[in-house]
Amino acid sequence: MRMNVLMLSAVLLCASCSDYEDIIKNEDSMKPNKETQTENNGGTNNAHTENRFNSDSTVADVISDPALGNFGYLLFPVDRNVSRSMTLADISSSSVYVWYSHIQTEKTVEIINRLYSDAKAGNQIFYRIYSDTEIAADPSKAHTGLFLFRGETDKPFAITNAGGGFAYVGAMHDSFPHALEISKAGYSAFALIYRPDDPFNDLARAITFIHDNAAELGVKPDDYSLWGGSAGARMAAVLGNSSYLHQLTGRSDIPQAAAVIMQYTGYSTASQYDAPTYVCVGSNDGIASWRTMKYRLQRLSEMGISTEFHVYNGLGHGFGLGHGTVADGWINDALKFWHKNMKTDERAGIPPVYAD
Repeated sequence: MRMNVLMLSAVLLCASCSDYEDIIKNEDSMKPNKETQTENNGGTNNAHTENRFNSDSTVADVISDPALGNFGYLLFPVDRNVSRSMTLADISSSSVYVWYSHIQTEKTVEIINRLYSDAKAGNQIFYRIYSDTEIAADPSKAHTGLFLFRGETDKPFAITNAGGGFAYVGAMHDSFPHALEISKAGYSAFALIYRPDDPFNDLARAITFIHDNAAELGVKPDDYSLWGGSAGARMAAVLGNSSYLHQLTGRSDIPQAAAVIMQYTGYSTASQYDAPTYVCVGSNDGIASWRTMKYRLQRLSEMGISTEFHVYNGLGHGFGLGHGTVADGWINDALKFWHKNMKTDERAGIPPVYAD
Protein backbone atom coordinates (compact mmCIF):
# COMPACT_ATOMS: atom_id res chain seq x y z
CA MET A 1 0.00 0.00 0.00
CA ARG A 2 2.82 2.41 0.90
CA MET A 3 4.51 1.73 -2.43
CA ASN A 4 1.26 2.34 -4.30
CA VAL A 5 0.78 5.65 -2.51
CA LEU A 6 4.32 6.77 -3.31
CA MET A 7 3.94 5.77 -6.95
CA LEU A 8 0.63 7.60 -7.23
CA SER A 9 2.12 10.72 -5.66
CA ALA A 10 5.06 10.64 -8.03
CA VAL A 11 2.79 10.24 -11.05
CA LEU A 12 0.55 13.09 -9.92
CA LEU A 13 3.51 15.35 -9.22
CA CYS A 14 5.11 14.75 -12.60
CA ALA A 15 1.85 15.00 -14.50
CA SER A 16 0.76 18.15 -12.74
CA CYS A 17 4.03 19.94 -13.42
CA SER A 18 3.71 19.76 -17.21
CA ASP A 19 2.81 23.45 -17.44
CA TYR A 20 5.76 24.39 -15.21
CA GLU A 21 8.60 22.45 -16.80
CA ASP A 22 10.34 25.57 -17.98
CA ILE A 23 10.25 27.37 -14.63
CA ILE A 24 10.65 24.83 -11.82
CA LYS A 25 12.63 22.39 -11.34
CA ASN A 26 8.90 14.69 19.28
CA GLU A 27 5.71 12.53 19.07
CA ASP A 28 4.14 15.04 21.53
CA SER A 29 4.71 17.91 19.16
CA MET A 30 2.26 16.27 16.77
CA LYS A 31 -0.59 16.57 19.21
CA PRO A 32 -2.72 19.65 19.83
CA ASN A 33 -1.84 21.37 23.09
CA LYS A 34 -4.91 21.06 25.27
CA GLU A 35 -3.42 23.53 27.75
CA THR A 36 -3.36 26.44 25.29
CA GLN A 37 -6.91 27.56 24.61
CA THR A 38 -8.21 31.05 24.01
CA GLU A 39 -10.22 32.85 26.63
CA ASN A 40 -13.37 32.24 24.59
CA ASN A 41 -12.72 28.51 24.46
CA GLY A 42 -10.87 28.46 21.20
CA GLY A 43 -13.18 30.78 19.30
CA THR A 44 -12.28 33.67 17.08
CA ASN A 45 -9.47 35.73 18.56
CA ASN A 46 -11.10 39.07 19.29
CA ALA A 47 -8.18 40.36 21.33
CA HIS A 48 -6.27 43.35 20.02
CA THR A 49 -3.44 42.27 17.76
CA GLU A 50 -0.16 43.35 19.30
CA ASN A 51 2.00 45.25 16.83
CA ARG A 52 5.25 43.61 17.82
CA PHE A 53 6.68 43.73 14.31
CA ASN A 54 6.69 46.38 11.58
CA SER A 55 7.99 46.79 8.06
CA ASP A 56 11.51 47.44 9.36
CA SER A 57 11.61 44.25 11.45
CA THR A 58 14.00 41.67 10.06
CA VAL A 59 13.57 38.02 9.31
CA ALA A 60 15.98 37.39 12.20
CA ASP A 61 13.75 39.40 14.55
CA VAL A 62 10.83 37.16 13.71
CA ILE A 63 12.66 33.86 13.75
CA SER A 64 14.41 34.54 17.04
CA ASP A 65 11.31 35.68 18.94
CA PRO A 66 10.54 33.15 21.73
CA ALA A 67 6.79 33.40 21.06
CA LEU A 68 7.35 31.73 17.70
CA GLY A 69 9.24 28.82 19.23
CA ASN A 70 11.47 26.77 16.99
CA PHE A 71 9.16 27.00 13.99
CA GLY A 72 9.37 30.70 13.11
CA TYR A 73 11.74 29.96 10.24
CA LEU A 74 8.91 28.12 8.46
CA LEU A 75 7.10 31.42 8.02
CA PHE A 76 9.58 32.11 5.24
CA PRO A 77 10.53 29.96 2.23
CA VAL A 78 13.05 27.36 3.36
CA ASP A 79 13.86 26.40 -0.23
CA ARG A 80 14.99 29.89 -1.21
CA ASN A 81 17.94 31.94 -0.07
CA VAL A 82 16.25 34.41 2.26
CA SER A 83 18.77 36.43 4.25
CA ARG A 84 17.94 36.93 7.91
CA SER A 85 18.98 40.56 7.58
CA MET A 86 16.14 41.26 5.15
CA THR A 87 13.30 43.38 6.49
CA LEU A 88 9.64 42.45 6.17
CA ALA A 89 9.44 45.17 3.52
CA ASP A 90 12.37 43.59 1.68
CA ILE A 91 10.85 40.12 1.57
CA SER A 92 7.45 41.39 0.39
CA SER A 93 8.72 41.31 -3.14
CA SER A 94 8.52 39.26 -6.31
CA SER A 95 12.30 38.87 -6.08
CA VAL A 96 11.67 36.55 -3.11
CA TYR A 97 8.25 35.22 -4.06
CA VAL A 98 8.94 34.57 -7.73
CA TRP A 99 5.93 34.18 -10.04
CA TYR A 100 3.84 36.32 -7.68
CA SER A 101 2.48 39.83 -7.98
CA HIS A 102 0.72 42.44 -5.84
CA ILE A 103 2.65 41.48 -2.70
CA GLN A 104 1.88 43.89 0.12
CA THR A 105 4.19 44.68 3.03
CA GLU A 106 1.30 45.65 5.29
CA LYS A 107 -0.28 42.21 4.84
CA THR A 108 3.02 40.50 5.70
CA VAL A 109 3.24 42.56 8.89
CA GLU A 110 -0.41 41.90 9.77
CA ILE A 111 0.02 38.14 9.36
CA ILE A 112 3.09 37.90 11.57
CA ASN A 113 1.59 40.15 14.25
CA ARG A 114 -1.61 38.08 14.26
CA LEU A 115 0.30 34.84 14.81
CA TYR A 116 2.53 36.49 17.41
CA SER A 117 -0.50 37.85 19.32
CA ASP A 118 -2.23 34.47 19.26
CA ALA A 119 0.91 32.79 20.60
CA LYS A 120 1.36 35.40 23.34
CA ALA A 121 -2.28 34.87 24.33
CA GLY A 122 -1.48 31.21 25.00
CA ASN A 123 -2.82 29.69 21.82
CA GLN A 124 -0.96 27.02 19.92
CA ILE A 125 -0.36 28.36 16.43
CA PHE A 126 1.80 25.63 14.86
CA TYR A 127 1.35 21.87 14.65
CA ARG A 128 3.75 19.22 13.48
CA ILE A 129 2.11 16.67 11.19
CA TYR A 130 4.86 14.04 11.48
CA SER A 131 6.09 12.32 14.63
CA ASP A 132 9.62 12.55 16.01
CA THR A 133 10.20 8.99 14.87
CA GLU A 134 9.16 9.83 11.32
CA ILE A 135 11.29 12.98 11.30
CA ALA A 136 14.32 11.06 12.57
CA ALA A 137 13.89 8.59 9.70
CA ASP A 138 13.38 11.41 7.18
CA PRO A 139 14.69 14.80 8.41
CA SER A 140 12.98 16.64 5.53
CA LYS A 141 9.69 16.07 7.33
CA ALA A 142 10.82 18.54 9.98
CA HIS A 143 10.24 21.31 7.43
CA THR A 144 6.50 20.72 7.35
CA GLY A 145 3.55 21.66 9.52
CA LEU A 146 0.35 23.63 9.91
CA PHE A 147 0.02 27.25 11.00
CA LEU A 148 -3.40 27.78 12.54
CA PHE A 149 -5.39 30.97 12.09
CA ARG A 150 -8.07 30.30 14.65
CA GLY A 151 -11.79 30.85 14.00
CA GLU A 152 -14.91 29.95 15.93
CA THR A 153 -15.16 26.54 17.56
CA ASP A 154 -17.06 23.58 16.12
CA LYS A 155 -17.20 24.96 12.59
CA PRO A 156 -15.74 23.46 9.41
CA PHE A 157 -12.10 24.21 8.69
CA ALA A 158 -10.06 25.16 5.65
CA ILE A 159 -6.57 24.15 4.54
CA THR A 160 -4.74 26.68 2.39
CA ASN A 161 -1.89 25.60 0.11
CA ALA A 162 0.54 28.09 -1.38
CA GLY A 163 2.10 27.72 -4.78
CA GLY A 164 5.70 28.14 -5.79
CA GLY A 165 6.06 25.93 -8.85
CA PHE A 166 6.86 22.90 -6.63
CA ALA A 167 10.21 24.60 -6.05
CA TYR A 168 9.36 26.48 -2.84
CA VAL A 169 6.32 27.35 -0.69
CA GLY A 170 5.14 30.95 -1.14
CA ALA A 171 2.98 30.95 1.97
CA MET A 172 3.41 34.60 2.98
CA HIS A 173 1.57 35.73 -0.15
CA ASP A 174 -0.36 32.69 -1.34
CA SER A 175 -1.78 30.93 1.73
CA PHE A 176 -1.25 32.94 4.94
CA PRO A 177 -3.33 35.91 3.70
CA HIS A 178 -6.14 33.59 2.67
CA ALA A 179 -6.05 31.77 6.01
CA LEU A 180 -6.15 35.10 7.85
CA GLU A 181 -9.24 36.26 5.95
CA ILE A 182 -10.98 32.90 6.34
CA SER A 183 -10.44 33.11 10.11
CA LYS A 184 -11.94 36.59 10.12
CA ALA A 185 -15.03 35.02 8.56
CA GLY A 186 -15.26 32.68 11.56
CA TYR A 187 -13.63 29.50 10.21
CA SER A 188 -10.36 28.05 11.43
CA ALA A 189 -7.83 27.93 8.61
CA PHE A 190 -4.67 25.86 8.53
CA ALA A 191 -1.87 27.02 6.22
CA LEU A 192 0.20 24.02 5.18
CA ILE A 193 3.99 24.20 4.89
CA TYR A 194 4.83 21.22 2.70
CA ARG A 195 7.85 19.71 0.99
CA PRO A 196 7.94 20.80 -2.67
CA ASP A 197 9.15 17.33 -3.69
CA ASP A 198 6.37 15.48 -1.82
CA PRO A 199 3.41 17.86 -1.69
CA PHE A 200 0.52 15.44 -2.17
CA ASN A 201 1.56 13.12 0.64
CA ASP A 202 2.10 16.08 2.97
CA LEU A 203 -1.38 17.42 2.25
CA ALA A 204 -2.83 13.92 2.75
CA ARG A 205 -1.09 13.75 6.14
CA ALA A 206 -2.36 17.22 7.07
CA ILE A 207 -5.96 16.25 6.29
CA THR A 208 -5.56 13.06 8.31
CA PHE A 209 -4.00 14.94 11.23
CA ILE A 210 -6.82 17.47 11.44
CA HIS A 211 -9.51 14.80 11.02
CA ASP A 212 -8.05 12.68 13.82
CA ASN A 213 -7.58 15.66 16.17
CA ALA A 214 -10.69 17.65 15.25
CA ALA A 215 -12.12 17.75 18.77
CA GLU A 216 -8.88 19.03 20.31
CA LEU A 217 -8.46 21.55 17.50
CA GLY A 218 -12.01 22.80 17.95
CA VAL A 219 -13.15 22.13 14.38
CA LYS A 220 -15.75 19.98 12.66
CA PRO A 221 -14.23 17.14 10.63
CA ASP A 222 -16.91 17.45 7.94
CA ASP A 223 -17.58 20.09 5.29
CA TYR A 224 -13.98 21.29 5.19
CA SER A 225 -12.53 23.09 2.18
CA LEU A 226 -9.21 22.92 0.35
CA TRP A 227 -7.71 26.12 -1.05
CA GLY A 228 -4.71 26.65 -3.27
CA GLY A 229 -2.98 28.90 -5.74
CA SER A 230 -0.86 27.75 -8.67
CA ALA A 231 0.95 24.56 -7.60
CA GLY A 232 -1.08 24.61 -4.36
CA ALA A 233 -4.28 24.61 -6.41
CA ARG A 234 -3.19 21.36 -8.03
CA MET A 235 -2.71 19.89 -4.56
CA ALA A 236 -6.19 21.01 -3.52
CA ALA A 237 -7.76 19.57 -6.67
CA VAL A 238 -6.03 16.20 -6.29
CA LEU A 239 -6.86 15.73 -2.60
CA GLY A 240 -10.34 17.10 -3.26
CA ASN A 241 -10.91 14.09 -5.49
CA SER A 242 -12.44 11.37 -3.30
CA SER A 243 -10.61 8.56 -5.06
CA TYR A 244 -7.16 10.15 -4.70
CA LEU A 245 -8.02 11.21 -1.14
CA HIS A 246 -8.65 7.62 -0.09
CA GLN A 247 -5.57 6.33 -1.91
CA LEU A 248 -3.17 8.93 -0.54
CA THR A 249 -4.47 8.84 3.03
CA GLY A 250 -5.00 5.08 3.05
CA ARG A 251 -8.29 5.81 4.81
CA SER A 252 -11.92 5.40 3.83
CA ASP A 253 -13.37 7.20 6.86
CA ILE A 254 -12.16 10.70 5.92
CA PRO A 255 -14.88 12.62 4.10
CA GLN A 256 -14.34 14.43 0.83
CA ALA A 257 -13.91 18.20 0.92
CA ALA A 258 -17.14 20.16 0.55
CA ALA A 259 -15.40 22.56 -1.82
CA VAL A 260 -12.09 23.15 -3.59
CA ILE A 261 -11.05 26.77 -4.14
CA MET A 262 -8.47 27.14 -6.93
CA GLN A 263 -6.50 30.07 -8.26
CA TYR A 264 -4.39 30.30 -11.41
CA THR A 265 -3.31 26.78 -12.31
CA GLY A 266 -3.28 24.80 -15.53
CA TYR A 267 -4.55 21.61 -13.89
CA SER A 268 -6.86 20.02 -16.47
CA THR A 269 -7.86 16.57 -15.18
CA ALA A 270 -11.59 16.25 -14.55
CA SER A 271 -13.33 13.35 -12.83
CA GLN A 272 -16.73 12.40 -11.49
CA TYR A 273 -14.99 12.04 -8.12
CA ASP A 274 -13.91 15.69 -7.98
CA ALA A 275 -15.34 18.07 -5.38
CA PRO A 276 -17.41 21.19 -6.06
CA THR A 277 -14.90 23.67 -7.45
CA TYR A 278 -14.51 27.46 -7.46
CA VAL A 279 -11.92 29.00 -9.79
CA CYS A 280 -10.48 32.48 -10.29
CA VAL A 281 -7.69 33.51 -12.67
CA GLY A 282 -6.40 36.54 -14.56
CA SER A 283 -6.93 36.99 -18.29
CA ASN A 284 -3.25 37.89 -18.78
CA ASP A 285 -1.84 34.92 -16.87
CA GLY A 286 1.13 33.68 -18.89
CA ILE A 287 1.57 30.54 -16.76
CA ALA A 288 -1.97 29.26 -16.22
CA SER A 289 -4.41 29.80 -19.07
CA TRP A 290 -7.89 30.92 -18.04
CA ARG A 291 -9.23 28.93 -20.98
CA THR A 292 -7.79 25.70 -19.56
CA MET A 293 -9.42 26.39 -16.20
CA LYS A 294 -12.74 27.33 -17.80
CA TYR A 295 -12.81 24.20 -19.94
CA ARG A 296 -12.17 21.97 -16.92
CA LEU A 297 -15.05 23.54 -15.01
CA GLN A 298 -17.33 23.10 -17.97
CA ARG A 299 -16.53 19.40 -17.92
CA LEU A 300 -17.16 19.18 -14.16
CA SER A 301 -20.43 21.04 -14.55
CA GLU A 302 -21.53 18.61 -17.25
CA MET A 303 -20.91 15.81 -14.71
CA GLY A 304 -23.32 17.48 -12.30
CA ILE A 305 -20.60 18.92 -10.04
CA SER A 306 -21.19 22.41 -8.66
CA THR A 307 -18.75 24.98 -10.12
CA GLU A 308 -18.11 28.70 -10.25
CA PHE A 309 -15.64 30.43 -12.55
CA HIS A 310 -14.23 33.98 -12.61
CA VAL A 311 -11.66 35.50 -14.95
CA TYR A 312 -10.33 38.98 -14.13
CA ASN A 313 -9.46 41.23 -17.02
CA GLY A 314 -5.82 42.32 -17.23
CA LEU A 315 -4.53 40.38 -14.21
CA GLY A 316 -1.49 38.15 -14.46
CA HIS A 317 -0.29 35.21 -12.38
CA GLY A 318 -0.13 35.06 -8.59
CA PHE A 319 -2.32 37.98 -7.52
CA GLY A 320 -3.21 36.37 -4.18
CA LEU A 321 -6.10 38.14 -2.45
CA GLY A 322 -6.03 40.72 -5.21
CA HIS A 323 -6.36 43.74 -2.93
CA GLY A 324 -6.42 46.92 -4.99
CA THR A 325 -7.11 45.04 -8.22
CA VAL A 326 -10.20 44.09 -10.22
CA ALA A 327 -10.18 40.78 -8.29
CA ASP A 328 -10.50 42.47 -4.90
CA GLY A 329 -13.17 40.68 -2.85
CA TRP A 330 -13.06 37.39 -4.74
CA ILE A 331 -12.43 35.56 -1.46
CA ASN A 332 -15.92 36.54 -0.27
CA ASP A 333 -17.41 34.86 -3.33
CA ALA A 334 -15.31 31.78 -2.60
CA LEU A 335 -16.48 31.66 1.01
CA LYS A 336 -20.10 31.81 -0.16
CA PHE A 337 -19.46 29.00 -2.64
CA TRP A 338 -17.95 26.84 0.13
CA HIS A 339 -20.85 27.57 2.46
CA LYS A 340 -23.56 26.71 -0.03
CA ASN A 341 -21.87 23.38 -0.81
CA MET A 342 -21.66 22.26 2.81
CA LYS A 343 -23.70 19.10 3.15
CA THR A 344 -25.01 20.12 6.55
CA ASP A 345 -26.12 23.52 5.30
CA GLU A 346 -29.84 24.02 4.75
CA ARG A 347 -29.13 25.17 1.21
CA ALA A 348 -27.21 22.04 0.29
CA GLY A 349 -28.21 20.19 -2.83
CA ILE A 350 -28.15 23.23 -5.11
CA PRO A 351 -27.87 22.52 -8.84
CA PRO A 352 -24.53 22.98 -10.63
CA VAL A 353 -23.67 26.64 -11.23
CA TYR A 354 -21.51 27.92 -14.05
CA ALA A 355 -20.55 31.59 -14.12
CA ASP A 356 -18.80 33.84 -16.64
